[in-house]
Amino acid sequence: MARIPDAFIDDLLARTDIVELIGSRVPLKRQGREYSARCPFHDERSPSFTVSPTKQFYHCFGCGAHGTAISFLMNYDRLEFLDAVDELAKRVGMEIPRDTQQRNVNPDSVDQYAALEAASKFFQRQLAGSQKALAYFDGRGVGADIRTQFGLGYAPDGYSALKDALGTDERRMKLLERVGLFSKNDRGHVYDKFRDRVMFPIHDRRGRTIAFGGRVLEKEDGPKYLNSPETALFHKGRELYGLWQVRQANQKIERLIVVEGYMDVIALFQHGITQAVATLGTATTPDHAELLFRNAPDVYFCFDGDRAGRGAASKAMESVLPRMKDGRQAFFLFLPEGEDPDTLVRSEGREGFDARLKGAVPLSQFFFDELAKDVNLGTLDGKARMAERAKPLLAQIPDGAFGDLMRQRLTELTGVGANAAAQPAKASARTHPQVQPAQKRSLVRSAIALLLQRPSLALELQPPDTFATLRQPGISLLAELIAMVRERPDITTGLLLEYFEGREEFGHLQKLAAQDMPGEEAKWRDEFLDVIGQLERQTLQQRIEALQAKQRELGLDDDDKAEMRELLRVIATGR
Repeated sequence: MARIPDAFIDDLLARTDIVELIGSRVPLKRQGREYSARCPFHDERSPSFTVSPTKQFYHCFGCGAHGTAISFLMNYDRLEFLDAVDELAKRVGMEIPRDTQQRNVNPDSVDQYAALEAASKFFQRQLAGSQKALAYFDGRGVGADIRTQFGLGYAPDGYSALKDALGTDERRMKLLERVGLFSKNDRGHVYDKFRDRVMFPIHDRRGRTIAFGGRVLEKEDGPKYLNSPETALFHKGRELYGLWQVRQANQKIERLIVVEGYMDVIALFQHGITQAVATLGTATTPDHAELLFRNAPDVYFCFDGDRAGRGAASKAMESVLPRMKDGRQAFFLFLPEGEDPDTLVRSEGREGFDARLKGAVPLSQFFFDELAKDVNLGTLDGKARMAERAKPLLAQIPDGAFGDLMRQRLTELTGVGANAAAQPAKASARTHPQVQPAQKRSLVRSAIALLLQRPSLALELQPPDTFATLRQPGISLLAELIAMVRERPDITTGLLLEYFEGREEFGHLQKLAAQDMPGEEAKWRDEFLDVIGQLERQTLQQRIEALQAKQRELGLDDDDKAEMRELLRVIATGR
């Protein structure tokens, strides 16, 4: 896939009014040079979400949500990157570079999507003419609107109904085989994979059909459920059945309910619970967990209450823990024996099912209950065993309040980690014996903070950057920021931050960028140049000290002496 040029992205964001874009979706109120609102990405009573027209980025001090106009569309409108870029480009009258567009369109993929969509339409037409398939859905309480919303269909009995309808030539036959609609026997004979089954099309995040699930109408006719095989378009560990419909039904998704089957999703929708999705016959994967939390802050996992259900819950927990950033919540609802979400919501209604969700077990409780179920916490040995089990799992939780509270709870249960709070200062002194004076750190911090407020300040400096050899924390980061601005002179604060997403410096930069700088904005240039000047003088002094050390140990040659005289002259005269 071709990469959209950085220059195009820079120009696109420069032309986009981020305040107008976000303001069309979230009510903004002006506060000085910035705008504020209650965060659209987590529940809060007082506004902690800010939008800066000068920095071209948004930031929430509550949940940490941040980014540019592109990332806002990706998270709020739930668009893929290319779709978000295309949406912004249309708003400002720009065209994505033609070469990029052409290379981003894979003709082979287009043909596969078209074949799958044709199959979906075929199955839908067949449903309309099949009394037994319609009777099945009627018997399960699935109305016509829901059948249309999910594109439900029917694969006729026989081995060649789909093949005869769509596989009109050899190329078409091969295409349908590649997308998983045909099977082949030992003799090489190709036949329809789905036969005499009600059909559930599976959609990707853009609403395109990428696969199918089929359910038998008679118990003896093979496996109850049959899914498409994995293909170039379909990876079951990355997709969630029903997510496209959830997105269409909810302007803001407050929660997602993860169930096991197609009919569970459909039954919940039929009863007005339009936040249900299903994993496609597989355990909850890390990709599933990431996708779930990208779409909702709260995730409810519904499993059978038996041993298998608790095992599935345990696997889901392991996938969720590394993604438990502050503001996210996960819950586990274990169903009564012999029940599933389909039967429960039909017998208890929406209110009854919602009541069960309110009583779901929080992730934190399930975590410690699972680890302690065969451990005697009344003994030191049991406490030690639980602590050893918990430590590697807790280490996966991102930094934040949730992780701190989970470790605190482990300490309450086992006593392990009780003295941890007293250790960091001593450990820091041991691991970083040559801590630099606070004043030097503040100079670098000041330069970086000013750059994040106004990246164009870097263009005031002429290379080479002599301060870059200074041995101080943050110097290499400062030099990297300056180099990025020189390479992309129109870069905004938001784009600078996106470049560092996923790096350890990101959190520090994010906080600096979100701060209001003291003093007058008109004086930022002079302040920045003054800080750089001080760092350059410290660099000269560092070199002098190195030469003096060499003089004491080995003596100086003529070149060293000449350099020493020049350095002393520059420091004395300031030129």
